[in-house]
Amino acid sequence: MASFNKVILMGGITRDPELKQSASGVKVADLSLAISEQWKDKSGESQETTCYVDIVVWNRQAELCCQYLTKGRQVLIEGRLQLDKWENSQGEKRSKLRVQASRVQFLSSGKNSAGGGGALGSSSAPAAQPAQNSSAPASPDVDDLGDEDDLPF
Repeated sequence: MASFNKVILMGGITRDPELKQSASGVKVADLSLAISEQWKDKSGESQETTCYVDIVVWNRQAELCCQYLTKGRQVLIEGRLQLDKWENSQGEKRSKLRVQASRVQFLSSGKNSAGGGGALGSSSAPAAQPAQNSSAPASPDVDDLGDEDDLPF
């Protein structure tokens, strides 16, 4: 049976990220994301609902999230769903569904940032990438295309 596990979420950080370190030295950060949806009901009244999602980020990406993300910062998260299971001190079985992030893209300015955004990938040493400027043209200028005879159409 085929399966597919991919999640893409965009929202605001609900609290400052917490950085922890495992016994083996692996860095892990826990984030919480608020994703709001707004609509008008049949009577024309504005309605809103918010979904809160827990996110886990690993390694260098976790360090960068803790360095640059603060409560209220807008981010785009790509990752996969992960089900954590454990037993509490009373012996009751517990579980929690959260997102294991493979990519975190900063969408708004935050602490220690000079504006713009960056993307953090799943590589061992992710580099921040500048966000695309929404005012930039989607295609090159006509002057940059060269001679019309060189065009592929």
